[in-house]
Amino acid sequence: MTVYRGHCLCGGIRFEVRGPLAPVQICHCSQCRRAQGTPLVTNVPVAADAFTLLQGQALLAAFESSPGKQRVLCRRCGSPVFSRREALPGVLRLRLGLLDEPVDVALQAHAHVGSKAGWWPICDTLPQFDAGLPQAPQR
Repeated sequence: MTVYRGHCLCGGIRFEVRGPLAPVQICHCSQCRRAQGTPLVTNVPVAADAFTLLQGQALLAAFESSPGKQRVLCRRCGSPVFSRREALPGVLRLRLGLLDEPVDVALQAHAHVGSKAGWWPICDTLPQFDAGLPQAPQR
């Protein structure tokens, strides 16, 4: 089984993810831009039961950025760790930049390009969606 490890900038929060990673979701929405201070954010949806916090429980702080959505970060260094939505119980959207290399995962698509930063060009051929990513069919 594949195990990915990661940590925040100060190293106070350490975690691991067991199993294969889903494709990377690139978000350009204004909330993500402000939360990260960057033109986009790279998220990987992870089952909550595949995520294990190894260290730093007391350093985790949650902020409800919109109704039903929490952004979880390190209260010491400010690194965003993951977000979670009440509408998607059991799923964390892990910030890919926190994982130690190597990370072998494909890019999926650009979401919320309708509100992307005008000064940041998208220079690849990945699918682009004005709003969120289309929902996968329910089985």
